[in-house]
Amino acid sequence: MEARGRIPPAFTLTQSFNKARLLWGFFALAALVCVFRAAASRPVSFQQSTTPAPQGTLKVRVSLVKVDTSIVDAHGKFVEGLQRENFHIFDNGAEQPITFFASADAPAQVLVLIETSPAVSLISSQHLDAAYSLLNGLAPDDRVALASYSDTSQLILPFTANKSDLAHALIDLQYSLGSGNLNFYDSVSASLDWLSTVSGKKALVLLTTGLDSSPAGHWQSLVDRLRGSEVTIFSVALGGSLRSFQGAASAAPGSNAVAPPGLSFNAANRALQFLADSSGGQVFFPAQDKEFVAIYRRIAEVLRHEYTLGFAPPTLDGKFHSLRLEVFDSKGYPLPIDGDKPRYRIFARQTYLAPSP
Repeated sequence: MEARGRIPPAFTLTQSFNKARLLWGFFALAALVCVFRAAASRPVSFQQSTTPAPQGTLKVRVSLVKVDTSIVDAHGKFVEGLQRENFHIFDNGAEQPITFFASADAPAQVLVLIETSPAVSLISSQHLDAAYSLLNGLAPDDRVALASYSDTSQLILPFTANKSDLAHALIDLQYSLGSGNLNFYDSVSASLDWLSTVSGKKALVLLTTGLDSSPAGHWQSLVDRLRGSEVTIFSVALGGSLRSFQGAASAAPGSNAVAPPGLSFNAANRALQFLADSSGGQVFFPAQDKEFVAIYRRIAEVLRHEYTLGFAPPTLDGKFHSLRLEVFDSKGYPLPIDGDKPRYRIFARQTYLAPSP
């Protein structure tokens, strides 16, 4: 008969095994600690590690100045088939190696900015009907966006490859009927900010009278903003016969960045001409409604024939630098662009803002 309180043999063996395993684990841990201590006290030779310890934070910034350009002959025909070696670019007079080149068929990011003032509402049907020719002329992989302005600017349609979205947005545009204030300069600046968020070839198409009633100083702020921008600006001046009566053809060349004060077509003409010249774009002054279709088709054609060049800025001084572009033919001769009747015209931006140190 088994005595009361006696421990079964099986349980005794299990308990003994657990005690032994616990004791063995203790000794193994102690031995491992001794190994780590010995390793820590041993000097480390340079052959054991070829990677030096970091001495500080290394900041690497790669900058690229991009220049979009198109070249046309005396008949307005685009020069096609050019390669990197056909171009020479100069920064403050010194030639720079071209490190980036994209052919003319590279996709474009196009922002259309439309004036919606009370005056433009009277002619909206004529130029908006023609604006569809711009959409039809763009490449399938081009992306478009829509913004409007009168006293303030607003982004109506973000960038999309669906051209029909822009067509519907044009139909739904709302025109200002009360305020006569026109904040054109600041609206262009806002458009440049919106375009700065996208990459690739960038274009701003302005459908505008160019009139501006903002306080003094806003024009110069826009000029400074544009000089550091990569955006090509195309302007379609609205106003028709009234505009030409006040001298649209006498718009001053873009070398003068001072826009005359006041709400006048003379001031608007000079401003639109400067925006086009300094950015490498073009400005159009249609006198009749039937001219709109041809103009919008021409803008789309320019975008399909733009080359994109890029170079590394030689200095990081945070200053504005002048840009000059020369184009050579297949035999190494520069395209003749001087004279009273130049055989070729080169459209390219004139300045850029170098990165800060």
